[in-house]
Amino acid sequence: MNKNASSAGKLVNTGNGQNFNIIDIGHKDYFAAIEPDLAFWSLIPKEHSELIFDKDYLQKTISLHGSDMKDEMDTLRFRLKPSCVYFNPTELCNLNCPYCYIPEKIRKDGENMSFEKMEEAMKKLKKYFSKSLPDSRKPDLIFHGSEPLVNKINVFKIIEKYKNDFNFGIQTNGTLLDDDDIEFIKYHNVVIGISLDAHKKEIADLSRYNWDGETIFDKVIKVLEAFKGYNKFSVITTVTNHNVSELSSIIDFLHAHHVENCLLNQVRCTLPGAGKIKPDDSVMAEQFIKAIDRSHELFIETGRKIVIVNFANIVLSIIAPSARKLMCDISPCGGGRSFFAVSAEGGMFPCSEFIGLPKFNGGNLFEDEIESVLNSDSFKLVTERKVEDIDPCNKCAIRHFCGSPCPAEAHELHGSMQEPGAFCEFYEQQVRYAFRLIADKKENDFLWENWDYETVSMF
Repeated sequence: MNKNASSAGKLVNTGNGQNFNIIDIGHKDYFAAIEPDLAFWSLIPKEHSELIFDKDYLQKTISLHGSDMKDEMDTLRFRLKPSCVYFNPTELCNLNCPYCYIPEKIRKDGENMSFEKMEEAMKKLKKYFSKSLPDSRKPDLIFHGSEPLVNKINVFKIIEKYKNDFNFGIQTNGTLLDDDDIEFIKYHNVVIGISLDAHKKEIADLSRYNWDGETIFDKVIKVLEAFKGYNKFSVITTVTNHNVSELSSIIDFLHAHHVENCLLNQVRCTLPGAGKIKPDDSVMAEQFIKAIDRSHELFIETGRKIVIVNFANIVLSIIAPSARKLMCDISPCGGGRSFFAVSAEGGMFPCSEFIGLPKFNGGNLFEDEIESVLNSDSFKLVTERKVEDIDPCNKCAIRHFCGSPCPAEAHELHGSMQEPGAFCEFYEQQVRYAFRLIADKKENDFLWENWDYETVSMF
């Protein structure tokens, strides 16, 4: 990654312990100086490049605010407590997507969790969060999968009964929702995300289909249209070789359907099937940035945003680290720290990506104390994975804007947690692009309205 420093021709030590990496962000007027440990940065005008040799120029801010910046980063990295659970109410899925991180046997032959077990889980989770979170903060509980709505009768009963105790969400393929279900979700203000990999049937059908290989595209589009205007709705597009060249068109399509939030998630290579359809980093970065540009063109044309959430998270990691919404792009990642996952059998994992990898099962929700599971050796494999221990990430200027994700991916691809994930160049190009937007004072165009409500400027 520090090829960006060498391309600018300088690696500058400003003295007094701080090492500023000077990186070329591809902007005509600026390059960036980054102090990696603190995630502190400054944009340096190229016409005043002599400033990078001025000990006092950058060091003054560090001397005034360095301890506060370090405290913020240490809190973000090491002091968080879980506030969210990804809860799998079933092992089953009605689809057989080739990139799924849940093993096929589980998705095909698994079981539903009973309502009695789900209620037992809610009571135990409620008790845990009542001790660990402030009274004013309700924990988030996301019904996740496999496909949670295979067990939707019990899911909806739990939402109805425990709506005052949790902020509920559902991540679904959308195919099992009928009109009554959609009204229930809206009435109860449930956060809902659906998966849609393309704007055209022939492309979507390459990566999302049922066990008989049949299309589900038309059904998902009807659900998309039914949620138009619902402000707790989002779309996840998993980016593969099949759809990577279509990302800008997908943004056009989603924007036309008034989708306000979407994620263009690179396919995670936790299981072998995903690696076969992973786009090359350079291709992914090029097409992703084109899609971001297209989202901005649509905003300028219509005054209506479609926020690409995973890119917005990168922007926030630079301008306001603690305001980021996703916890994949920090080291250690959020798995086991800000959230954890529960399987349909009650198994507890740092993240849903690890379900299907028994090594990372830290215990069982119905048999063990949550606190002891969070401190188990299985969880520590993830919560103690630090970018400082990963080569070459430990020498990278953007290590706290990226976080060397994903630990599940690194473990399965390389057999070690102390290896980078699968998308190094992709993150590098996102960060360079984000800095260019910041230099042009456009970063807010890519973020949610009022994203900085209740934030405090440090300097």
